[in-house]
Amino acid sequence: MTRPRLPGPTGPRPGDPPPGAPPGGVPKACPAAEVGAALRDVAGLGGFFAVRLGGPDRGWHPVTESYARGFPDLIAATAARHRSPEARLGASIAQLGHAARLWSPVLACTVLHGIVPDLSGLQRADEGPALRLPTPAGRYAARVPRLADALYGIVMTGQLEVLRAGLRVKVAPRLLDGNSASALVEAGRAILAAHPAAREPLTVLVDDLLRTRRLAGTGRVTGPALTFRRRSCCLYYRAPAGAKCGDCGLADRTDGAPGDRP
Repeated sequence: MTRPRLPGPTGPRPGDPPPGAPPGGVPKACPAAEVGAALRDVAGLGGFFAVRLGGPDRGWHPVTESYARGFPDLIAATAARHRSPEARLGASIAQLGHAARLWSPVLACTVLHGIVPDLSGLQRADEGPALRLPTPAGRYAARVPRLADALYGIVMTGQLEVLRAGLRVKVAPRLLDGNSASALVEAGRAILAAHPAAREPLTVLVDDLLRTRRLAGTGRVTGPALTFRRRSCCLYYRAPAGAKCGDCGLADRTDGAPGDRP
């Protein structure tokens, strides 16, 4: 299958190294100002797409510190918000929300601007789930070999799998993988609604990601609007005022239509 070209610098084909690079060389970095402009632009798509850029360090810490502690503050706050005594419900929904805050800006910048953000310096607010990059960095998508693998490495390997390893609350690993896939497709659906002309590269990239490593087998896209049916459940229905989400593997509906999200 021929992959559609993503936006990016003219010249090299997708996957080509930058001019003068040795075989296997690192793809050309994108200027920080350009990465920052792309991130600020996609933040307009909604709260999950927003990443704070620069500014004072006070009030922020490396997100890896939160991962190592197992997100106890967000899990407790999430369980309390949903009036649930179940720590695993709080852990699942907190992880789902965090996955959305990771996939949304990364996917949008890649598809709409041809820029793959680097999240290695990501920070989290001392209070709340907000995210920050002290200095934007990234690469041109057109110069990144195996783009789906690269995005998987940034979001899953570099972030969500580290969080999973640090969780002190017992949650089924495939449930968390399903959350990650659900957040990915939900981000794609929001991008598609705002930018229908991006359908082809967006849907191809989402499909490629859903075939990649731990995301493989988590669910399937069920319609042209990127509706989705996952094979697991985020546990939101177990909250006192909860319900089964539109993509829930336990839902009776067969159309994968969106429903209320936690």
